[in-house]
Amino acid sequence: MRIRVGAATDVGRVRKQNEDTFALAPEQGLLVVCDGMGGTAFGEVASRLAVTTIMGQLNGSQETTPPQAAEHDGGYLRQTGKLAEAVRSANKVIFEEAQNDEAKSEMGTTVVAAWVGGDIASVAHVGDSRAYLWRKEQFEPLTRDHSFVEEQVKAGVLDRAHSLQSEQQNILLRALGREPDVDVDVSEVPVQPGDYLLLCSDGLTRMVAEAVMSETIAKLRDPQAICRSLVDAANGNGGADNVTVVVAEIQPEGWRRWINV
Repeated sequence: MRIRVGAATDVGRVRKQNEDTFALAPEQGLLVVCDGMGGTAFGEVASRLAVTTIMGQLNGSQETTPPQAAEHDGGYLRQTGKLAEAVRSANKVIFEEAQNDEAKSEMGTTVVAAWVGGDIASVAHVGDSRAYLWRKEQFEPLTRDHSFVEEQVKAGVLDRAHSLQSEQQNILLRALGREPDVDVDVSEVPVQPGDYLLLCSDGLTRMVAEAVMSETIAKLRDPQAICRSLVDAANGNGGADNVTVVVAEIQPEGWRRWINV
């Protein structure tokens, strides 16, 4: 499969700096979004380190053979194992940087990444940045937040509607850079031409309903137009946080279109 991609990021209407970082390698089918944490404690450094490490480790490592299961990593494909290992490497880099500089001791970042190889999208994430799949008007979350609020929803203590208004939304239970090792959630999603993958920071999901995201994809279809529209919608609803959106349209093999930001 080939992908056509778009991306947009914005500081929002409240924050003074943008701690989100994203990177794209459409020729490899690779997408990464990170949302730094720590404010003046170098959240933007953490997100940049994560993206740089992941992209650097995977650069040029696109699978040239049909996806095959690895002998380890729980039977996941090799590309999925490589993606998870790159995320774990990013965690180590950030943690060591924080340990070596007291000013950066509280920094951390979320990450959500997708790697499209053949007809499979490998997805890895830590934190509350999210990935979604849009297919024929259906909009499906591919990740579950590693957050206190999400655990409350899972336990039945809080319903989904009220979770969106919770003042505890920013409490993460898992992030890159906080511990020497981190558990990385991974999944493998079959994809086909006409599908869309959407990756985003929580600056979008807190401000824009999933129904609106789905409707925007269905209406606009162009990845870059979708990203710009959703960033505008987040800011129009208050822009309480930095917002980053990356969208990839899955196309048949043989098509190749480059990013147009």
